[in-house]
Amino acid sequence: MHGALHGGEGQAYLLRTASGEVRSTLRTCGVPMVGVGRRSSLETPMMRASEQSPRMFQSDFIDLFSRTPWWTVPLLWIPGTIAFFAIGLHRGVGVVPSIGLWLTGYVLWGLTEYVLHRTAFHWVPDTSWGERYHFFVHGVHHQWHWDKYRLVMPPAVSLTLCVVFMALFRAAFGPLLMWPLFSGFVFGYCVYDCMHYAQHHSRIRWKWFVKLKAHHMSHHHNKKYQDLRFGVSTMFWDRVFGTMEPRER
Repeated sequence: MHGALHGGEGQAYLLRTASGEVRSTLRTCGVPMVGVGRRSSLETPMMRASEQSPRMFQSDFIDLFSRTPWWTVPLLWIPGTIAFFAIGLHRGVGVVPSIGLWLTGYVLWGLTEYVLHRTAFHWVPDTSWGERYHFFVHGVHHQWHWDKYRLVMPPAVSLTLCVVFMALFRAAFGPLLMWPLFSGFVFGYCVYDCMHYAQHHSRIRWKWFVKLKAHHMSHHHNKKYQDLRFGVSTMFWDRVFGTMEPRER
């Protein structure tokens, strides 16, 4: 099923023109739409539907919140990272153990990023709502990868997931050690989302970044790797789990 979403020219998910692609994709997924070019009553350029940032919802209000500028991620989560770390120190976790736990949390994010991308993001349930689910969770990014306002996670989603993961960390690591661990985990998420944006919309020429960008772009644009190379902020887990290159048959 997932392969069909990236399939030939006849597939509704891959029409050539931007406006045709948008209309066909939304129609296929059952998403109500009123035209790519219709202006929102919310007239800020960032929030206006356009060929570069297509409309997903009829409601101007809901459509507004489907767009997120990249800088909201560090604005929200760098203070969060500092606060979580400080809570751990305040509650008695030593500085050296806190640093070690913070680094562990950062590594845990990299694994979580990989697992979520490989499973939940690329899962297309074989149901009547399967394609719609995939489109809203991740397909929108593969379809409209040029849309710079739909590259990072909207705050409403990231805050909800923050609560979920915080509860999981508390259950797994206890009410004390969870804080430095979760601080590193959240910082890892912040790095991931900012790096993802940069891979699509920056011209950074650092050698390591160019290599990582090529890794991610191959996942987007090379059919050979569309179900491989899930890492965005690191290639480490692709190497660990054997998803760097197709397996020989």
